[in-house]
Amino acid sequence: MQICLAGLSHKTAPLAVRERVAVMPEDYARVLTEIASLPAIGEVVLLSTCNRTELYAVAHSYHAGRRSLELALAERAGAAGVELGEAVYHRHGADVARHLFRVASSLDALVVGEPQIQGQVKEAYAAARNTGRTGMVLDRLFPHALETGKRVRTETAIGAYAVSISSAAVELAGKIFGSLEGRRALVVGAGEMGELTLRHLHEAGVRDITVANRTRETAERLAAGFHAHAVGLDEMGAALAGADIVLTQAASPEPLLVRAAMEQAMRERRNRAVFVIDIAVPRNVEPSVGGLYNVFLYDVDDLERVVESNMARRSREAERAEAIVEQETARFSRWWEGLEAVPTIVALRAKLEGLRDEETQRLMSRLAHLPERDRHAVEQFAAQLVAKILHDPTSQIRNAGEAERCSALAASLRYLFKLDEAPATPAAESEASPTTDAARPSS
Repeated sequence: MQICLAGLSHKTAPLAVRERVAVMPEDYARVLTEIASLPAIGEVVLLSTCNRTELYAVAHSYHAGRRSLELALAERAGAAGVELGEAVYHRHGADVARHLFRVASSLDALVVGEPQIQGQVKEAYAAARNTGRTGMVLDRLFPHALETGKRVRTETAIGAYAVSISSAAVELAGKIFGSLEGRRALVVGAGEMGELTLRHLHEAGVRDITVANRTRETAERLAAGFHAHAVGLDEMGAALAGADIVLTQAASPEPLLVRAAMEQAMRERRNRAVFVIDIAVPRNVEPSVGGLYNVFLYDVDDLERVVESNMARRSREAERAEAIVEQETARFSRWWEGLEAVPTIVALRAKLEGLRDEETQRLMSRLAHLPERDRHAVEQFAAQLVAKILHDPTSQIRNAGEAERCSALAASLRYLFKLDEAPATPAAESEASPTTDAARPSS
């Protein structure tokens, strides 16, 4: 039995390949059923996001499992003959646990520390479990991964520092105002960056948001997803006067917010503080706006310095997170290696205890003249002797350490004690025995 992983991610495959292999959530059950029907596959979990598609499986053997998972990915890519080549990576044994623990801890993410991946791992595991595709091993591995991710979030600050321009803008606003709950925001521009900015504002507790855009219909579409207001650029004067936070990212060759408009807004605000962040290139805000009293103006260069500093801080936190992952990987490995040894230990104990019972019964028939207490003492002696004989080999195999060494010791015990052979019949056993009862010395 082996744990196997085959997958591809943003680190190994371009978007054009990843999108061909990706699986939509509504298709999980069908795809899991198809993969579970492949040769050698027992348990299986599918994790598919915009940045990765990975198959975690328990297989009868590593090589057979690897071939089956490669086939599944190739078929997802469009045809069984498609060669994904070096885009596909493989792991087995403890390396599967280490990889999954890093994924769940957001150490293998496009943006280290982003929080979404832990929820995606949880949903992938739930989908597999609900369709009956997990068992003893993956039911241990995936909860352990989620526990590791939670520990990383709790014990490190890996997700505490903004590492995108839009998130850094909202983080800076929070430093100025302390809390953004109850604040009003004006977002100028309704492109992709505008959507990210709205999301970060909403997550920070801002509920009164106005989106201003040259095309009002575009602003309305974006605003609808966040219960925000929408206006055209020619209508943003009133929204500017009411805004505590102004974020601009519109594509425009000329400034959209000039000093005179900001002066008018500040008069209407009675000079209450306003945070203005301009992340557009060319800039949307005249630089002189920053000279007004209680106007805090930042541009994209200011934010890039914040992002660079935060990336360095996240890198330091990532080192602490990697240490946690290694600790948890070692803990899972000990469980896995012990699991590999269990069948051998059980078989060895059963064989020796069977021999003990058989020989004790033979001896008891010749010791019928002894008192019950003495015959019981003989039986206890036999049981204790077998227990002492079992102690060292079972301890050695349980504490073997590396999986390869554990497997080698288990294989040696199975060979030396013939644990994989069918038990001999009584007739064959008596024929093979060099010492029969008749040949034994009399008591």
